[in-house]
Formats: sequence, C-alpha cells, structure tokens
Amino acid sequence: MTAKETILAGTNGEPHAAPSSPGKRAALDFGKAWSYAPAPEAADHVRIEPRYELFIGGKWTAPSSGKYFDTVSPSTEQKLAEVAEANERDVDLAVKAARVGYEKYWSKLSGIERGKYIYRIARVIQEKARELAIVETMDGGKPIKESRDVDLPLVAAHFFYYAGWADKLAYAFPGRSPRPLGVAGQVIPWNFPLLMAAWKLAPALAAGNTCVLKPAETTPLTALLLAKIIEECDLPPGVVNVVTGAGATGAAVVAHPDVDKVAFTGSTDVGKRIQKALSGTRKKLTLELGGKAANIVFADAPLDQAVEGIISGIFFNQGHVCCAGSRLLVEEGAYEPLMQKLRDRMQTLRVGDPLDKNTDVGAINSKMQLDKIRELVLAGEREGATRFSTPCELPERGYWFAPTLFTGVSQSHRIAREEIFGPVLAVMTFRTPEEAIEKANNTMYGLSAGVWTDKGSKSFWVSQRLRAGVVWANTYNKFDPSSPFGGYKESGFGREGGRQGLLPYLEVD
Repeated sequence: MTAKETILAGTNGEPHAAPSSPGKRAALDFGKAWSYAPAPEAADHVRIEPRYELFIGGKWTAPSSGKYFDTVSPSTEQKLAEVAEANERDVDLAVKAARVGYEKYWSKLSGIERGKYIYRIARVIQEKARELAIVETMDGGKPIKESRDVDLPLVAAHFFYYAGWADKLAYAFPGRSPRPLGVAGQVIPWNFPLLMAAWKLAPALAAGNTCVLKPAETTPLTALLLAKIIEECDLPPGVVNVVTGAGATGAAVVAHPDVDKVAFTGSTDVGKRIQKALSGTRKKLTLELGGKAANIVFADAPLDQAVEGIISGIFFNQGHVCCAGSRLLVEEGAYEPLMQKLRDRMQTLRVGDPLDKNTDVGAINSKMQLDKIRELVLAGEREGATRFSTPCELPERGYWFAPTLFTGVSQSHRIAREEIFGPVLAVMTFRTPEEAIEKANNTMYGLSAGVWTDKGSKSFWVSQRLRAGVVWANTYNKFDPSSPFGGYKESGFGREGGRQGLLPYLEVD
C-alpha cells in the first residue's frame, strides 16, 4: 500500500473512523449498521447444459472443428459449461442459412407477421426472466438485482418496442421507401450480453433482416438461451443464427462477403480495425465503442441526489459500462461537502456474491479485465493521484476490485484519459461552466455525459455544448427503448434504440 493510498478498514474489513486532524470531520463509523444477513437468489431450478452447440439454420449444430471452450463464473472461477467454438466454415454455414432464411421466409412475411414473432419472443423472455437473470449473473458477475431489475425488463421492452415498428416502417420515414438490407452480422460485448443481443436483434428483425449473432466468449450463455427461446417461438429457420467463439469468430462474421450489414459493440481498438477492414466495401456499419464520460456537478446541484447519480454512474455493473461516468467534474465550491458525502456513501456499498440480493458491486468479468483495472489504478498512484478504496473484505476466489476513487487527478493522467472499464472514479474540479465544458470535451471519446444543477437553463446550456451522444440531466444511466443511444468521435457512429435504431438496418430511398 502506497502513501498515496487511503483505505480505511478495521477488523474483518469493517469501517471505522479515520483519525481526524483539527477542523476535519472523521469518516463515519458505520459499525454493524450496514451488515446484512445473506439473501442468496436460489439457482437450483436453473439448468445449465454441460455443453452448448452452435445455433445455425434453426438447428443445434456441432462445430466443424470439434473444438469447445469453457465459460467460467467470474465470482467463483468455476466452470459453468462447454461452448462450441465456431471457425470460418461454421460462420459461412450460418451466413448461408441467414441468406436462405431471408430470401425464402423473412422477406416474404408482412410486417405485421414479423411483428407477431418479435412480440412472441418478448413474451417468452418475460416468462423466463428469472432464469435468464440468474444465468446472466452467474456467467457475467453482475449483481442479481441489476440483472433482474434492469437488464431483463429492458431486454423485453426492446423486443416489445420494435415488434410495434415492424408494420409501420413507412411511417417511420414518411415519403421514403424503406427496404431491409438482407443479412446482418452482429458482434456484441460481455458487459450486457442479453441486453446487447436485444439491442441488435430486435430492430434488425423488425426491419426485415436476418441475423448472425456472435456473443462475447466470456459471456455466451444468455445468448444461447435466447436462441432456445427463438427456437421455441418457431421463427423460420435461418432468421436468427448464433455462433460462439473468440475474436477470430467475430472477425469471420465481419469479413464474410455475403453479410450486408455489420453492427459491433466493443472496444475502440477493435472498432477501428473493423472500420478499416470494411472500408471500400458495400457493407453498412454501425459502431458503439468506448467512453470516458464526464459527470459534471455544479455547486447549486442537490448534492445528496448527485451522490446517488455518481454512485450509479460509475459503480453500476462494476463500472463495466461504456457510458459510465468515470470522470467526476466538481465545481470548487461544492468539492469538500460532495467528497465527504461520496466517501461516506461508498462505504455503504456491499461487494460480494453477485447472486446475493443485497450485493451492490459484483465480480469483475474476467482475470484479463481485472489485470487491466489494476494496471491503470497503479498508473494513477504512480502519477501522483490520491487513491481511496472502500473498506471491504473481498472473497478469496473470483475476480474482485473494491470501489475506488482518485482525487488530485489532472487531465494528463492515464486514469483521466483511458477507459478503465471498472469501478474506478477520477475526480477533478472546475471554477466556471466554460472550464467544465472544456474539460469534459477534452477526450477522444464522446458517448455520454451527466449534468447536475438546479437551474434548468444551465443544464440546457451546458448539454448543448457537450460533444456526447447522450447527456443526462440530474440523473444518470437511464435507458428507454424509444430513446436513441450512440456516440461521437472515437465512441463510434450510428444509433441504437428509438426510430433512429431502425435506420442502420434499412435502405431508405
């Protein structure tokens, strides 16, 4: 532990009052007040198959290479299942099946008939919501209350929403003639596996396209359970295909010559490679990439409300959120009271078993991601920032990182410039709205931002000057299927959600 690191912990990780210098308030001593009895979500009714194949042409197909890989629970490091590893031949079969499904079935259905299928998917997702939430938590590490109360309702809502658009495409773009593109290749990340699948599949299907979906190799299970739901809903063969594997599988989907549209959510580096690979081709492309969002708090903001927004903005899903508010910009007049409130609130966060309904911060998704977080935190300490990590006892097995913030951060620090994708907050100050805007926009990213003030005119004035695709005012991380989401600069291009989310999957004359 370095001299710059402030970690308050007593016996067994219990919070205690830090020694206080004259004129400074000691940290709150919560003692046993925040101790909760375990409240684990029962998982004995959830059946995870020992092995999962590829879903191609409406059938479960063994990989042509015969290779499988393990998917592991990040909270226990225990193997959950073996998953098929698709190679180029398997991807080719999936794309061919999608082309047949498009030409023979999906493109011949009326919009209202397509909508019925999508609506049916949404209803079955609702029926199986508890099972899906548990598997999402086991495979990805996020707290069950987030999977249950945020992810699954949004997944169903997206399918319901786009089911309604399926027979109204002419009204979505008045005076123009929208037509489906054909086959969409979709590559999704590991932080919101099922929700990202819904964001990709629902608008593509509503627009009349067929899909080849490639989930992340660390979180493939809920995409495969979604394939089972699609099978149960009797969608025509080839309309949705799911191929699992690592980066090579995704690259094969992107590069396949018979794919008409590519949609990718993931890192900026991979997004750049995809854009380069597709340049000069006829394929349409949307990219939703990284972010380094600024959460701006003015002195006139309701500070208690802002603290809750800051906590939600950076510690939701362990900070594994592309739009996480990982940079906190605080007006100097509010800095001291806000930081005291924020540190006190952080000490109430419960870190541990993601299947426990009391858990606030779950497991880091993988060892590779944990190593990246540790590397950037160490860089922050070496560059002179002051670290505060919450006092908590981390489980012995699994991948864990305590909620952390840094003060004394400058714009040049790596933790202020690079996407950490973990529960780490970089705090900076400003004096004027103009300085806040300049600091907020001083990043290669432009995905999201937050503004906290009790002046409506100020929030509008600041929001209009932020180069971010989504700006929340006096809230954070609020999503709705009718609201478009996407970024600027190196955060990608194109929009997902809302009427605008249909456009990437249509040819509009």
